[in-house]
Amino acid sequence: MSEEFRHRLRIIDTDVDGTLKVSYALAKIKGVGPSLAEAMLRKVGISSDKRAGFLSETEIDRLEELIKDPARGGLPSWLFNRRKEQETGKDNHLISSDLVLRTKMDIEKMKEIKSWRGYRHAYGLKVRGQRTKTTGRAGKALGVKKKTLMQRPAAAESK
Repeated sequence: MSEEFRHRLRIIDTDVDGTLKVSYALAKIKGVGPSLAEAMLRKVGISSDKRAGFLSETEIDRLEELIKDPARGGLPSWLFNRRKEQETGKDNHLISSDLVLRTKMDIEKMKEIKSWRGYRHAYGLKVRGQRTKTTGRAGKALGVKKKTLMQRPAAAESK
């Protein structure tokens, strides 16, 4: 191969391991899963067997454009992570810190309007209907704490 191999790539503010196959390397980016990565590679015309370290700059640029706006690239909306948003009603796809920030905002909004999910988030309980009788106990105080024995005064010991 005439292209030079790079062990670390920078794709959309994320360091990606060059030894991984391209689809797995793209899945390391927050907001891009394996299915979306495969669809993007097919759209751009890159083999999924290719290692990420062998990607050229033009291929990386095309992938970054597609990751930033998958709707413009013609990808189906069912691959997006924000479908029919409450404010706009449009299908959207968020990546990296935007995704984390929007998720936190959604949780805060649920807490503010005092929905059931917001209540569960606020009290640190399971949110998605899991059973809690025997599981989910980590992080809470369990058992009885022993009291320490009282120390005798130092003056009494010197006699």
